[in-house]
Amino acid sequence: MSTTRSFPEGFLFGAATAAYQIEGAAFEDGRTASIWDAFSRVPDAVINADNGDVACDHYHRYAGDVQLMKRLGLQTYRFSTSWSRVRPDGGALNPKGVDFYKRLVDELLDAGILPWLTLYHWDLPQALQDRGGWTVRETSDLFTEYALDMHDALGDRVDVWTTLNEPWCSSFLSYTAGAHAPGHYSQAEGMLAAHHLLLGHGQTVRELRARDSSLNLGLTLNLTVADAVDPADPADLDAARRIDGQFNRWFLDPVFRGSYPADIVEDFRVTDAAAVERWEQAVRPGDLDVISTAIDSLGVNYYHGELVGGTAPEVDPPAGDAPTTRPIGKPFPAHENLYWHDRGLSRTNMGWEVQPEGLTRLLQRVSDDYSAEAGVALYVTENGASYDDEVSVEDGETRVHDADRVVFVEAHLGAVLDAVDNGVDVRGYFYWSLMDNFEWAWGYAKRFGIVYVDYDTQERTLKDSGRQYARIIAERALATAPAV
Repeated sequence: MSTTRSFPEGFLFGAATAAYQIEGAAFEDGRTASIWDAFSRVPDAVINADNGDVACDHYHRYAGDVQLMKRLGLQTYRFSTSWSRVRPDGGALNPKGVDFYKRLVDELLDAGILPWLTLYHWDLPQALQDRGGWTVRETSDLFTEYALDMHDALGDRVDVWTTLNEPWCSSFLSYTAGAHAPGHYSQAEGMLAAHHLLLGHGQTVRELRARDSSLNLGLTLNLTVADAVDPADPADLDAARRIDGQFNRWFLDPVFRGSYPADIVEDFRVTDAAAVERWEQAVRPGDLDVISTAIDSLGVNYYHGELVGGTAPEVDPPAGDAPTTRPIGKPFPAHENLYWHDRGLSRTNMGWEVQPEGLTRLLQRVSDDYSAEAGVALYVTENGASYDDEVSVEDGETRVHDADRVVFVEAHLGAVLDAVDNGVDVRGYFYWSLMDNFEWAWGYAKRFGIVYVDYDTQERTLKDSGRQYARIIAERALATAPAV
């Protein structure tokens, strides 16, 4: 017979989305262009020249989508608000944009679902990018103003506020590698963007805390586990150190320790001394005190780990980048003699390895080195997989079979429970994503949802993974292997 593992009392089950990826209505009711509206129109930047103009049409279908969440049994829903909808062009408040989020939050509350609001998921108003975007300090201040506008509108109904989603992506992947909007290729701009994103985070936490000390405030980071191919090889160990430093510590250290990792600053200086000098001039006295303002929760986004070494493998593993013809640079400035290797694990159709045990180790490491001492709770705010779904009609009903995703969800929930069993304070799990959507440079070519979206008809269909997730939520337990 099978045995089960129960989730702790109070553990939250949710799903996540982002405004640009699902809302559509790109230029309705006063919304103006974001950097993703502009970038998706750059030739060869996005597969099939896809864009978020319609996406999942959530702007018009939000009420039905909330009912889908209720059917799944979600306890919480993590969504982002669109800066371009709320303050078009970064300017005056747009009442129609604010009203949409008021209606969405009301629907969630009526359905008994906790709203988990993220203020920034990469959709900077294009007009602000034209003034320098995140490379200039002004954007941090304007972000804080926008955040306070959202609190004015929703502070009486929303208790959980996340400032940023994955600032590594909206800095180095976007301003250094050119893979995401605005598509620039500059080490200096990536470093500046990272700092000003974190500064905007810290300023916003301070202002919201001053308004209401009862709020749950935090941010979400995409983090990884970096393993050396050979732990006895200094070059491999150095490769793992540099990945950990550029991906994890560059954001964790300022938030929790009030400093940037000195070893990575020096690595960056080797690659571009002028970029580091420009960044050092931008980091003003007091900035790191603001950035390290105490938070209540940290969102951890995890998809896979990294196996890296100082020498190239005989066969390169799948890259995982969208195969656009527009050039993509390196998101890691210190990338010399840095190579990815294959562990031999199964992979999603993104080319990403499926590595649940990495999530356990990541949560343990973040707890041991950062969050536990600070009294900060951890939440897995994104975890998911893209696979090729099988759509069929059975007894007149559309069904979507996605056995690989079912296994993925169960394995990673098990990894979370392993961390909890080890004493890590993990309080929730959000599957990415609630529904198939616009997957950035991949356009609509990849599907992460537990709800299938037919983009021609906008019909939603609960996948087998969604049905299984609903069962896990209802039972608050995870089945384990049959007892021998």
